[in-house]
Amino acid sequence: MSAKNVMVKLIVGAGQAAPAPPVGPALGSKGVKAIDFCKEFNARTGNYQPGIPIPCLLTIKPDRSFTFEMKSPPTSWLLLKAAQAKKGSDKPTHNIVGEVSLKHVYEIAKIKKTDDRHKEVDLQAICGAVISTAEAVGVKIVP
Repeated sequence: MSAKNVMVKLIVGAGQAAPAPPVGPALGSKGVKAIDFCKEFNARTGNYQPGIPIPCLLTIKPDRSFTFEMKSPPTSWLLLKAAQAKKGSDKPTHNIVGEVSLKHVYEIAKIKKTDDRHKEVDLQAICGAVISTAEAVGVKIVP
């Protein structure tokens, strides 16, 4: 492995990290024991509902030690769950797959605000981003 840190992005279901694909091969190719990551990840996600997709950003150091940062679930996933839709629309501006209220948008924005990258961002701006994402996946916002 090179003499600098390597970044690996993964999306793993809460409490479902296992050294099987996709986690095992992604980490094994970088020289990291996948079981160590899986144990720590599953311990940290113990209070989440099983299966919620959790994006992770791993930083692997040259000595093969690692740290990782967990982020909140993807906005599109949160919107589809709130709208009780199985998947997004194939034509977002024409086909609507579900509806969510502004209260849902606000609650999703509060979840996204817990991420380190959004701590300094105004909640109103995060709400605007959630509304844009809703439009992109075919979820209608109702008052």
